[in-house]
Amino acid sequence: MTTVDSYNPADPGDLVVSAPSAGAAGVEEAIARARVAQREWWALGAAGRSAALGRAATAVEAATEELVALTVREVGKPVAEARGEVARTVAIWRYYAQAPFAAAGELHEPAAGQGLLLTRRRPYGVAGLVTPWNFPLAIPTWKAAPALAVGNTVVLKPAPEATACALRLAELAGLPDGVLTVVPGGGEEGAALVAGTDVVSFTGSTAVGRQVVAAAAGRGVPVQAEMGGLNAALVLPDADIAQAAAHLASAIAGYAGQKCTATSRVIAVGDAYEPLAEALAKALAQLAAADPALATTACGPVINAQALTRLTEAIDSARTAGATVLTGGVRTADRDGWYLEPTLLEGVPAEHPLASEEFFGPVAVLLPAADLDEAIALANDTRHSLSTSVHSRSLDVALAAADRLDAGMIRINAPSSGVDYHLPFGGAKAASYGSREQGQAVLDFYTASRTVSVLPTEAY
Repeated sequence: MTTVDSYNPADPGDLVVSAPSAGAAGVEEAIARARVAQREWWALGAAGRSAALGRAATAVEAATEELVALTVREVGKPVAEARGEVARTVAIWRYYAQAPFAAAGELHEPAAGQGLLLTRRRPYGVAGLVTPWNFPLAIPTWKAAPALAVGNTVVLKPAPEATACALRLAELAGLPDGVLTVVPGGGEEGAALVAGTDVVSFTGSTAVGRQVVAAAAGRGVPVQAEMGGLNAALVLPDADIAQAAAHLASAIAGYAGQKCTATSRVIAVGDAYEPLAEALAKALAQLAAADPALATTACGPVINAQALTRLTEAIDSARTAGATVLTGGVRTADRDGWYLEPTLLEGVPAEHPLASEEFFGPVAVLLPAADLDEAIALANDTRHSLSTSVHSRSLDVALAAADRLDAGMIRINAPSSGVDYHLPFGGAKAASYGSREQGQAVLDFYTASRTVSVLPTEAY
C-alpha cells in the first residue's frame, strides 16, 4: 500500500503523518458515500445544517492549541500566523453557519396573466475540493463550509504536505458519515475527484489548475480555480517610506513568502527608489528566517527541499544575469530545515523567471519606474495578477491607480497579503478561473439556479 508521508519542514527528519493513499478506487468510493449522504444532509433543512456548522466551529475553537501546534509542525507556519489561521478558520465556520438561512431565490411577476415565477437555488450534490498546503485549515474551510451550508456534501483532497491538518480538521468538524470526507493522495486521487464530483473547487499551481479546469469543463461540471499570483507593490515618492517598507517586508517574508498574495515585485516610482531600497533591505534583514515555533518568528522554512533548491538556483541565476542581491540570498546555515533568508534583488532582467514567474518563497525583485504610468504598466505586465498594493499619501492618486490596475484585489497603504473571508476573493487574467470564492458570492457557485413557473389551473 502506498502512503502519503508528510514531514516537518523545520525538522526534515520528523515524520508528521504517514497516511494510506486513497487511490482512484478509494476516491470513487468516497464520492459514492457522499452522494448517498447528501440526501439526508439536504433533508436536515436550514436549521439542521446551520447547527452542524456551528458545532464544527465550536469544536475547532476548543482545539485551538492543538491545531496551532500541528500547523507549525506540518507546514512550518510561524506560530503567530498559525494562531491567526485557526481563529480565521473558526470565524469562517461561524460565518457560513448562517448561510443556510440566506434567500435561495427570487419571486417575479409573470409577463402576462396570473401565476408566480420563481427562481430557486439548489445544491449540485457532491463538491470535490482540491486544496494546497499553505493554509491547511483556512482554505479547506472556506471551500467546504459554504458548499456544506447550501446542502452539498464534500470530498476533500488536500496537498500531501498538509494531510495531517486536513484529517484532523474533518475529524473535529464531527459531521455525519459521508458529509465531509478527506482522501489523502496526489495526482491520481485529484484526477479521480475531478472526474467524479458534481462541482469542483481548486487552489494550487497554474499548471495543475489548468488541467483541473479542462477536465471539469469537459464534463460540463462547474469549476473554479485559484492559481496564485505574481503580485506587485507600487510605492510612490510621497509614500511613508518606513511604513511602506514594513508592509512590504511582511508581505515578502511573512510565512517565507508562501502565500498566493505575497509580494514578489516591488515597483518604486521616481525618487522613491533609493530610500525604499535602503529601508526595505533593512526591514527584510530584521526578519531573519527562524524556528516557526518561536513567537518572534515571521519567516520560517520553505515547505520542502525541492522548493529551497528552486529558489536558490533562481537567485544564483539572477546574479549570473547581472542582478545584485541587496539582502539575503543565502540558505540559513545554523539550523536544520529548509530555510532561506528573506531576499531582495535589484537589476533583475525583465525576462528572468524571478521577474516573470511565481516562486512561492521569501524573494522579491525591486524595479524602478519613472512615473505612475510606467509603474502601472509594469504591474499589469503579468498573466497572474491576484493582489497589488499601492503606497501613497494621496488618496486621489491611489484610487486612480486602483482603477487602472488589473489585479483582483487592490490594497492601498497595506500589504498585498491578507484576505477578508467575508468578501469575494480571486484574481485577474490567468490567476483565477470561474466565479469568486468566499463571502456571499461563493454560495451561488455551489448551487444551480432553477426557474419555476406556477400557473393557476383555471382563471380567477
